[in-house]
Amino acid sequence: MIPFSILDLSPIGEGETVGKALETSRRMAIKAEEHGYNRIWLAEHHGMPGIASAATSLVIAHVGAATRHIRVGSGGIMLPNHSPLVIAEQFGTLAALLPGRVDLGLGRAPGTDMRTARALRRNLDAGAENFPHDIIELQRYFGPPEADQTILAVPGMNSNVPIWLLGSSTYSAHLAAALGLPYSFASHFAPDMLMEAIHIYRERFQPSAVLDKPYVMVGVMGVGADTDEEAQHLFTSSQQQFVNLRRNVRTQFPKPVESMDDYWNEMERFSVEHTLRFAAVGSPATIELHLDGFLAETQADELIVSMPIHDIEKRLRSVEIFADVRTSIRKAA
Repeated sequence: MIPFSILDLSPIGEGETVGKALETSRRMAIKAEEHGYNRIWLAEHHGMPGIASAATSLVIAHVGAATRHIRVGSGGIMLPNHSPLVIAEQFGTLAALLPGRVDLGLGRAPGTDMRTARALRRNLDAGAENFPHDIIELQRYFGPPEADQTILAVPGMNSNVPIWLLGSSTYSAHLAAALGLPYSFASHFAPDMLMEAIHIYRERFQPSAVLDKPYVMVGVMGVGADTDEEAQHLFTSSQQQFVNLRRNVRTQFPKPVESMDDYWNEMERFSVEHTLRFAAVGSPATIELHLDGFLAETQADELIVSMPIHDIEKRLRSVEIFADVRTSIRKAA
């Protein structure tokens, strides 16, 4: 069976608190572990009233402490926002607390608006341009110290934390292939370049000390419910959120609505439906049919699912449904 994993954004639901969001992330991790998911990742976003995972390494520690064996990590850390040494120390600490369970997924987008990005990293242009060099610097910090190495990551050195590259375009596909790293494509919100990116990655992959052949993880939005109608209703929360992003309206994660007809205009509807066209929304049978085709087309090695559902009990039920669907799906030969 293909491994399933979860991408959790620690959504702050409409009318709820940051504390409630972090508690629901803990419950999601426990449920994911109980149902055989491979990993649960948290994502770095800043200045967004609907997302509580800005201090990503702290939230990873929070969900890691609540679980025993599921892998935990970042999906991802936006490396240009940070000094590589600081990230090496943070994830070296996580690796010491949670031995053999920590992943470091890296992206190069700001994960926020440009003003907040400047407040985070001061020199916006240099951060993005240095991304490949920063990855290599991170690898050096995580490995055994060299004889002449003057800067040490403590904790960090000798931790060999696995690094993943994340992408929503072909840039990271080229880079992951050149460095011989596993690659995760953000098809849950950036579907257009999926097939081109994974083709480039596989075709140009160079074996490395950490990976001898390409490894591709693809993402989908997922809302599982007992009926298609209930799932579509729950999915309106995510649809509203994406409309709000396009309007530059920053709000908490919305409650579902009976109909989107009065919420979006025709252009917004087309844009959001296009963006979310790989979303797996429906009953178990509907999700199985959708994922069967998606996984056969991508030939992915792993699937990561983001479950944007306002009600935590409904979200936990979705975790159960996707786990059940996984048992009946076979990766295409």
